[in-house]
Amino acid sequence: MTGFLRFFIPFAVALSTSVATAQQLDQPQDTVILSVSGEVSVTNADGAAQFDLAMLDALDQHVTDVETPWHDGAQQFSGPRIIDLLNAVGATGSELRFVAINDYAANMPWADTESFDVILATRQNGNTMSVRDKGPLFVIYPFNQNPELRNEVYYGRSVWQVKEIQVLP
Repeated sequence: MTGFLRFFIPFAVALSTSVATAQQLDQPQDTVILSVSGEVSVTNADGAAQFDLAMLDALDQHVTDVETPWHDGAQQFSGPRIIDLLNAVGATGSELRFVAINDYAANMPWADTESFDVILATRQNGNTMSVRDKGPLFVIYPFNQNPELRNEVYYGRSVWQVKEIQVLP
């Protein structure tokens, strides 16, 4: 039993330290552009995880070149993959609801975030996006890499001017 305790106690301390560290989310230092609420365990504001642009930029970035129905020619979008954002806030659920600045909302099955490299674009062609240009955040599916996504179902899930993600059970 002594050998077990010698192994278990340091392991338990290390595990509890890493869990405590993983539960922390910095406070936004600039304008909040995204709130993630619902089934999340890592928060920084009244049960939600709020992000400014710098916080989103601190997540792993993904770049995709894609043609969309809303732009002329191929565009380059970059931002964190939605699954990485969800992991950062300890999200668990089966569906996501994306809410835009004008309160338009669309639901996305959680499975889309695992099956496709869907990003929450913060930039188009290297530039931040203004509200006028469908920003500051835009859900972008990899339409060019997955032609089966080129239909009204996935276009409808490609919400622009995103202000909130609600993680649903």
